[in-house]
Amino acid sequence: MPQSNAKKPQAVMPGDEVGQKFHCDNCQANLTDGVRISCSECAEFDLCVTCFSRGVEIGTHKNDHAYRVVTRHRFPIFTESWSADEELLLIDGLRQFGMGNWKDAADHVGTKSKEECERHYNSVYVASDTWPLPDTSRDFGMALAQTAGEKRSRTTAPGKPKVLSSQPSNHEIVGYMPGRLEFETEFENEAEQVVKDMVINDDDSAEEIELKHIVMKIYNNKLDRRLYRKAFIFDRGLLEFRKNQAIEKRRPKDERDLLNKIKIFARMQTRDDFEAFSTGVLNEHTLRQRIAQLQTWRRNGITTFEDGAQYESERSQRLSRRATTQRDSAHLLERLQKIVSARNMREAGTESTATATAAATATATLKQTTRKTPNTLDIEGADGINLLADAEKELCSQLRIFPRPYLVVKQTLLSEYARTGSLRRLRARELIRIDANKTSRIYDFFVQSGWIKAPDHPTMPLALGSSTTAGALAAGDASVPAAAPGFSRHTTSGSLDFPIKSEQ
Repeated sequence: MPQSNAKKPQAVMPGDEVGQKFHCDNCQANLTDGVRISCSECAEFDLCVTCFSRGVEIGTHKNDHAYRVVTRHRFPIFTESWSADEELLLIDGLRQFGMGNWKDAADHVGTKSKEECERHYNSVYVASDTWPLPDTSRDFGMALAQTAGEKRSRTTAPGKPKVLSSQPSNHEIVGYMPGRLEFETEFENEAEQVVKDMVINDDDSAEEIELKHIVMKIYNNKLDRRLYRKAFIFDRGLLEFRKNQAIEKRRPKDERDLLNKIKIFARMQTRDDFEAFSTGVLNEHTLRQRIAQLQTWRRNGITTFEDGAQYESERSQRLSRRATTQRDSAHLLERLQKIVSARNMREAGTESTATATAAATATATLKQTTRKTPNTLDIEGADGINLLADAEKELCSQLRIFPRPYLVVKQTLLSEYARTGSLRRLRARELIRIDANKTSRIYDFFVQSGWIKAPDHPTMPLALGSSTTAGALAAGDASVPAAAPGFSRHTTSGSLDFPIKSEQ
């Protein structure tokens, strides 16, 4: 049996004319506003005049079936602006969707808004002098009622042609099909999978029928949520992605961040209420910024707007010069480091050592002037805090390292020192693959605490697994470094490839 070509009313965007539309079942030509040949034997089967004259046969339809010629009733019967077809569609829509449901009735009519439908029904049918029947005494002659499209054609210039095919690629929003007002992937897209094969049989028990009714109610609730979200998208104009993106790009970053934070309230407010709310929040944000600026001017002794404008101009210039100075300082620091490295490679002995120390001191001083000291890390209550001495707690706080990773570093370095009897700074960096500056600070701390000795005072390497080492440890030999608080002496071989994460 041929499929129906009369589409049911569906949710529409403002200004779209939907209502009932008819198409030729053969060539798909739009027959809504023209003459169509309707088959009297095939259910809802229509042909255009051209296809009918060629004797088209489709499916069960034969060219010898009885037929009737259907035309649009565009003449008015009660008012000049409403045709006979629109009057019939209005009454039919109210019968289907209920009295007072002007939104669905207007969608059924297609060419009128819900306000026009309500106003027309109240004036023609309810307030009629011949109630309960409308006034049929008026004579309009041969005049035709004006359609909404004809009214707009006089007032608006012709725009771009609408997309006739309904495919996911025909809109700026990927997956949206404008002709069907649907998305390729809907909300609760798998909702139909539960009910597509459901059948209520005559031999079903009462419990089975009740269960199926409950499943249908759940399915209907999902459809309601889907329609609510689609209506929200249409009402808020979210399909106009490029337009909304252009408007958002023109806003400052702080305003964009603020609007993104309050978007959560859009579902709880109407479109007008949310726009008023957003405007108020932005105005408050602007006022707060202005008040803070005026307070800054007052603290700096500025009393006029002219002085304030000059102050802001000079302030921006100072910030620009400061950024340039910091970049130059960073470049100078890099050059000094290269000079120090090259000199260390060429020279040897105490003179080169002194030069490197002086250069390192100079670079450290320069670095302190160009880099901000990071905030200390609060490690109170952290895991392993009770295993650290006060000096170690302060070191971990300054280096922003938690106690447990620090204990692993400490154990690795002291185990390597006990195994070889000497530990160079470079070897410590190879073992502890974290920030080189943090490793150097930990290395210097261990040297100052006397847990390890610098390479200038080497000691005989001791193998922790040998009997000599075991005896020395048992006798408390001074040549073996004493274990620091929280450090257990045991063999650790290889390097520590353990990333220590600290809060930044």
